[in-house]
Amino acid sequence: MHRTNTLLAVSGIALASVLGLGQAAAQEFTARIGHLESPQQPRHQGLEIVADLVEERTGGAVVFELFPAGQLGNAREMNEGVQLGVIEGTVSPAAFLGGFNPEVSILDIPYLLPSDRDEAAELRNGAFGEAILDSFDQYGFEAIALWPNGRKNFTSNNPLDDMAAFEGQRFRVMDSNILIEQFNAVGASAIALPFSELYTALQTGVVDGQENPLDTIATMRYYEVQDYLVISEHGAMEDVVLFNPAWWSSLPAEYQDVIVTAFEEVRPQVEEIKEAAQETALQTLEENGMQVRVLSEEERAALREVMYPLAAEAYLERTGDAGQALLDVYESEYAEIVGQ
Repeated sequence: MHRTNTLLAVSGIALASVLGLGQAAAQEFTARIGHLESPQQPRHQGLEIVADLVEERTGGAVVFELFPAGQLGNAREMNEGVQLGVIEGTVSPAAFLGGFNPEVSILDIPYLLPSDRDEAAELRNGAFGEAILDSFDQYGFEAIALWPNGRKNFTSNNPLDDMAAFEGQRFRVMDSNILIEQFNAVGASAIALPFSELYTALQTGVVDGQENPLDTIATMRYYEVQDYLVISEHGAMEDVVLFNPAWWSSLPAEYQDVIVTAFEEVRPQVEEIKEAAQETALQTLEENGMQVRVLSEEERAALREVMYPLAAEAYLERTGDAGQALLDVYESEYAEIVGQ
């Protein structure tokens, strides 16, 4: 069996460097994989399934040691650790990777993925997804998979009955020009604030609203300081599975294939777990008095038409020709899959 290490990280990644000693003789390759979510959340549950499959299919030669809940450091520290080979792998939200690989910020563009989950999977599994993974090569990562981790929705203390209702409202965003332009497009203003300050900013009226997946909204109890929820699913929250290139290159090709296949096989299960968590969260939000409105496909299309161009422009300003090449792959494949 793989091990989920529940030790507290006294010294972050430094601790990881001494773990994994005393492995059984059959183990030829050990990967310490860190991430931010708790053991009860979908990302970790999926990693446990992958780890068991990899160990079984390699006859115990490849073992994943899992370190959830930031035991190996924050996102930046774990990403740097993978680059430097201090740890072998991480599963990181794409939103935290733009400073390492600007091209991956394409995933910040609103309504990048279609509402239909099968169509979204086609994009993720096809040339576009492959191009995103390939874009990490030059930045010191071996990216092998994209995993869905929910969709963002809007909340506010003011009604969001239609697109015009965004006018003049203030929304908290992560520090991203793409997300700022997303709100500029509908006449709202965006304020970049740390996640740790969001609850207080909503409570005190520094911002009127925010965007997050339903389970985050429920877990952080934003229903205590927000009245209105619009299920817009405008923002894709994607995880990127990253390994250290030197460690990855040390694996026999057949072991690499086993690992890639395991992540691909388990991806639908991770999405199902995440979707179930969204349903539970929505029930919690409704029970706690939030007024919920679900956008129709026509409303989502209208928002996409307004938001997408300015957000894409902000993306290209940062990424230049490399970003344009990736955007071209996306738009070509999107048109083929969705028919637009």
